[in-house]
Amino acid sequence: MQFHARSSAGRVVLMFAAVATLSVMATGCQPEPGQTPSPASTTSLEAPTPDPSFSPIETELPDADFALPESCEEIYSADMLAQLQAANPPLNDPGVTMLSTESADLLEIIHSGAPTIRCSWGQPSEFGLATNVTVVDAGQADAIAAALPAAGFGCEALGDGTICRIEQRGITLDDQEYTRGETHYLGEGAVVTTAWINFSPEGYTEDVVATLWG
Repeated sequence: MQFHARSSAGRVVLMFAAVATLSVMATGCQPEPGQTPSPASTTSLEAPTPDPSFSPIETELPDADFALPESCEEIYSADMLAQLQAANPPLNDPGVTMLSTESADLLEIIHSGAPTIRCSWGQPSEFGLATNVTVVDAGQADAIAAALPAAGFGCEALGDGTICRIEQRGITLDDQEYTRGETHYLGEGAVVTTAWINFSPEGYTEDVVATLWG
């Protein structure tokens, strides 16, 4: 799935498909196909092509204590929800098809049949974010914990889980600067995956973590 905008002949499709220069920061209702980010010397951000060899893995979900929220409004605190509604509405615009991650490992889990809720903010443009909250079992959690640092994410402890971040800055073919990245949180029973472009509210993932695990 992709999150895009076209404003002129020179405007490129803005997407999380190829990562040019990754700078790690120290400080995460529908599955989406995609590919793992990899360094590339280009500023053209094109949509990923689904891997024809992809096949969802079968999983047995644990009797986890984690309860997947029934609506996107339930994954935020009241203050964060109000901030998002004011800064970049709407919630879940049907035209926004942005991936919540470009990690093949995470996308495989999202497509495995694990319960997932998807939330996006903004209209189709080069300004917004998409988040998935997905229930995971112990084996999936171990795979995520190994895959993110190996992909260049900077990870650190947050609460009883781990938060991982990666960011890239560049210039489009229209000579417009952009910043994009991913922030993921691996907690007990679930993973929160978030991809964003030119819109990264301070404390966003931390608020989701506090709301769902607090």
